[in-house]
Amino acid sequence: MADETRAALCLALLDGRAWTASELAARAEVAPSTATAHLHRLVDGGLLVERRQGRHRYVQLAGSSVAQLIEDLAARTDPRPTLARGLRAVTASAALRRGRTCYDHLAGRLGVAVTDAMTGAGLLNQTGGFAITSAGVAGAKLAGAFFGNGRLTRIGSGRAVRLTPAGGAALHDLLRLADLG
Repeated sequence: MADETRAALCLALLDGRAWTASELAARAEVAPSTATAHLHRLVDGGLLVERRQGRHRYVQLAGSSVAQLIEDLAARTDPRPTLARGLRAVTASAALRRGRTCYDHLAGRLGVAVTDAMTGAGLLNQTGGFAITSAGVAGAKLAGAFFGNGRLTRIGSGRAVRLTPAGGAALHDLLRLADLG
């Protein structure tokens, strides 16, 4: 994980989807052979798992505990200051700050707002960590349900997400969450 390329590969996989080595190489801006070598190390280390579909080989995070580990490590590192290169990079960065997925849950300002609203509504208990209350069991699969019913859509091929108008209305009705536009 200390290697910049391996970290980039793992961060890309936080969207919970399975990727090919070629897709990850393009995302990390490295040669496919470089990505493949790093992916072998991550699979051997138990952080990733391989899935074969026909002649294609996909990798994904080994589970939600690995996603949590990567998020925890990323939160404790000082990011290198990088200047966004062009309008597309600035737009993508802003979209990730507004809302994104991290493995199987919402993150970014959208994730924080939903978490705060669920806590305020008594659906989450943050005493000593996060625990779903008995009243909050239905909220456990929020991201999956919102994707499934078209209330949440991906922006491009990455982790950035956007609420649809129906999704915004549903969060307002369920949690009294104000417009996050």
